[in-house]
Amino acid sequence: MTEPIRLPGELRWETRLLAVVTATLVAFGIATVYGASSLVRIGQGIAGGAYALDQFIGALVGGLLMLIVSRIDYRRLRPLAWPMMIASIVLLLVIILPFTHAIAPRLNGARRWIRIAGFQLQVSELARLAVIVWAAMLATKKGEQVREFKKGVMPFLLILGLTALLILLEPNMSMAVLVALLGGIVLFTAGAKIGHFLILGSVAVVAGLQLIHLAGYRSARFETFLNGSDVTSQIHQSLVGIGSGRLLGVGFGQGLQKFGYVAYVYSDFIFSSIGEEWGFLGVVLIVLLYGIFCWLGFRIAKTAEDPFGQYLATGLTAAVGVNAVMHMAVTLNLMPTTGLILPFISHGRSSLVISLIGVGILISIGRMRGKPEPRSRVRGVERRRAGG
Repeated sequence: MTEPIRLPGELRWETRLLAVVTATLVAFGIATVYGASSLVRIGQGIAGGAYALDQFIGALVGGLLMLIVSRIDYRRLRPLAWPMMIASIVLLLVIILPFTHAIAPRLNGARRWIRIAGFQLQVSELARLAVIVWAAMLATKKGEQVREFKKGVMPFLLILGLTALLILLEPNMSMAVLVALLGGIVLFTAGAKIGHFLILGSVAVVAGLQLIHLAGYRSARFETFLNGSDVTSQIHQSLVGIGSGRLLGVGFGQGLQKFGYVAYVYSDFIFSSIGEEWGFLGVVLIVLLYGIFCWLGFRIAKTAEDPFGQYLATGLTAAVGVNAVMHMAVTLNLMPTTGLILPFISHGRSSLVISLIGVGILISIGRMRGKPEPRSRVRGVERRRAGG
């Protein structure tokens, strides 16, 4: 006897609540970016709300794409996994070539963006999404083989290693680590042995420490982390800002961080600005919203119709959760300074748009529960089986 088909409407509340939580984080982000960056922009001779306007435009574009993607069956992404991965690798290679400065200029000591006709894209953000889709596809295809190192883990390592290396050469070590972690999370979800991760993790730690030692600015950041009491460090000022917020904060737009005490307070250290202006209650609210987001995402992953949906939802949820935790940990001096921003909140249009597309895919996975695969795909599978 076959199991009864679940009615799609029975499990739709997660997707609706997920959309509400995301919209709340985005709206809060626009307001926080404005409060944290207004004086910075005025000091540069630009209108004080310019960063907030950038964020608002990113929210409109990303929100529209989220709605479109949420109406498309996520299973259609499987045949696009390799093209997405290859395109990301090509773009990552383009931005580090010595003769592409015209479209990939060096900003703040790194080449991370492609600029063409006024359009700007941070390629590593696209690579992050591509890695999740590709890893979910390959894990589904490998099945039980993911428990084997040669046939299961090694193919992941080759592509993930190449992608992380290209991101590292921008240079952007924090994003390279995040991308590798997300690929590993998908692989672990698919059933890879923990012993393989322990060995690879040990090798990665040794390599990471060596990279920190070779790059002077990374070494300085690590030393600052170990000596957080240095009153000249950004970390110290970040902690001062968070502590000054106390219970209710100093008030919206009244924070002092934007006067130059902390650089990039509207992006890399925006959690510090939240603690200063919104206080402990504001911090608790943001942490709670991210917690709800991850809970909903993992619920969708658990109840997805197929392994591809399960792995994909897990990776997309982890992309937000792990990123948020790492950002907060930096501002609280729990890990060395990175360039990772706070998802949905920090200034960064590429990150916001890509993150909202990821939410759209999550909503699609939630919506498709209880629905059959597209007839065209079913016929294609039947033809392949008949030919085999």
